[in-house]
Amino acid sequence: MTIHVCIAGASGWAGSALAAAVHQAEDMTLVGAVSRSNKGKVMEDVLGISGCHLSVSGSVEEALATPCDVMVEYTQPDVAKSHILAALSADAHVVVGTSGLTDADYAEIDAVAQERQRGVLAVGNFALTVVLMQKFAEIAARYIPQWEIFDYAKDDKIDAPSGTARELAHRLSTVRTPELTVPLKDIHGAVAARGASLAGSQIHSVRLPGYTLSAEVVFGLPDQKLIIRHDAGGSAQPYVDGALLAIRKVNTVVGLRRGLDHVMDLG
Repeated sequence: MTIHVCIAGASGWAGSALAAAVHQAEDMTLVGAVSRSNKGKVMEDVLGISGCHLSVSGSVEEALATPCDVMVEYTQPDVAKSHILAALSADAHVVVGTSGLTDADYAEIDAVAQERQRGVLAVGNFALTVVLMQKFAEIAARYIPQWEIFDYAKDDKIDAPSGTARELAHRLSTVRTPELTVPLKDIHGAVAARGASLAGSQIHSVRLPGYTLSAEVVFGLPDQKLIIRHDAGGSAQPYVDGALLAIRKVNTVVGLRRGLDHVMDLG
């Protein structure tokens, strides 16, 4: 069966690579592409995708006028939720690549997805190494009660913490709440120096030129330390591979699932 796909953010760094991959996939057809800056243009001209004569829409609502099986959300945090809800209202499953959504946002999305009997896969980072980092960290948290999370990105990344760090904190919170030897209320000096508290974890976000995207969680026990780290390169290919898997599998779930591992056989 051919999967009809709409991509919101189709001219962005990750979205454009995914659009080309969807067009080339034998089991998919690109039926919608959203890019406000390229509205009315043809995808072949915008991205150089040979043979893709799809006209670019200026809004998600416009694109959803053409029915799709799956919409991929790859835009900005301030509009992502409205896009996802619009897609669910149009009876499409949704794959979310946009980071920055809150737990409250996800709760609202889950409620609508359950009502519409549609699946939503929220994957802040589609790279396989990130999926494995999350799984390994969950295992480590069962045995090590103290950890902190660090995320690194280029200087112009506006969301902090990153979606990867947010998701990691959320997943670890389902295992246990980390212990702090010195509670934040007892800190002498600037409490902010201890990072931001999110889902019980302390997170430190570094934004500097020279970084692409990295995330690590550091676990500590007396006289021993465990570091689990993901580093991204400059190519979008790792994210494309994971997104294609999510598109193919999102119809196997109902409601919201956070993490690509929910549709992977990781044991």
